[in-house]
Amino acid sequence: MNQATNSIATPTQVSFASGGQQCRADFYRPCASGPFPLVILAHGLGGVRTMRLGAFAERFLAEGYACLVFDYRHFGDSEGQPRQLLDINKQLEDWQSALNHARTLAEIDPAKIVLWGTSFGGGHVLAAAAKDQGVAAVISQGPFTNGLASTLAVDPVVSMKVTAKAIQDRVGALFGAEPVMVTVAALPGETGLMSSQDAYTGFMNLQSDGQQALNYVAARFALDIIRYYPGRKAKDIKVPVLFCVCENDTVAPAGPTLKYAAQAPKGEIKRYADGHFDIYIGDAFERVVADQIRFLRQHVPV
Repeated sequence: MNQATNSIATPTQVSFASGGQQCRADFYRPCASGPFPLVILAHGLGGVRTMRLGAFAERFLAEGYACLVFDYRHFGDSEGQPRQLLDINKQLEDWQSALNHARTLAEIDPAKIVLWGTSFGGGHVLAAAAKDQGVAAVISQGPFTNGLASTLAVDPVVSMKVTAKAIQDRVGALFGAEPVMVTVAALPGETGLMSSQDAYTGFMNLQSDGQQALNYVAARFALDIIRYYPGRKAKDIKVPVLFCVCENDTVAPAGPTLKYAAQAPKGEIKRYADGHFDIYIGDAFERVVADQIRFLRQHVPV
């Protein structure tokens, strides 16, 4: 059933307002009568919705779930200048705006809206669900939960180079200069926000044919990441949360995430002997998406 549905799933391109600008999104609608439960999906650090998020949405669609897959402002085909500006507060605002928009859709059951985030977005959904108690459930995949842990996972020399770029960018922004960019996923030893052994290959493996995502962001973001601890919000989420944790995660270390996940009142933990980028493709993807579908069926049934 899944394969047949996936091959013909064609989303509708939509948009919604956030901070006076438009976030672009893909809306997947089941071939049935509503109202439907809805899964809202968005990506991680520097990611856009064409980077394998549709694969997850198609699987959820095959089970009868509508899906709204969006790009943050400043990324993909969403509005926002300058381009490639990764602002934590703006992205959290985009999550709330997506949720507000979803609740206005006539075909959607507003009591059955699920937040699905991956990597940096996996941290965002924890913060968003703790703030808005009206969501039905949360799926947090390979989540960034602890800014210090992720910062320490980066080679110290690389971290110093990234910090220098970040300071240059932040100061320049005060005087209206063009952003100073830093690579998102770099080879080991090169300057980038992620430069582990699997980062560059993993990031590039998520690219879709003919839609290459930009592999850089405004460097000022690096000054903010160490102060962001969305995992601390897990204890405040009252609805079911599925934590999909990669035990060999070199970007978002599993240790802090497991500690935070244990504090979620209705948390469920699934552990995978995979790396940060493995669970988007191949057998690892099949394992994680099967667990996510089981979680949806249990807690937010169609």
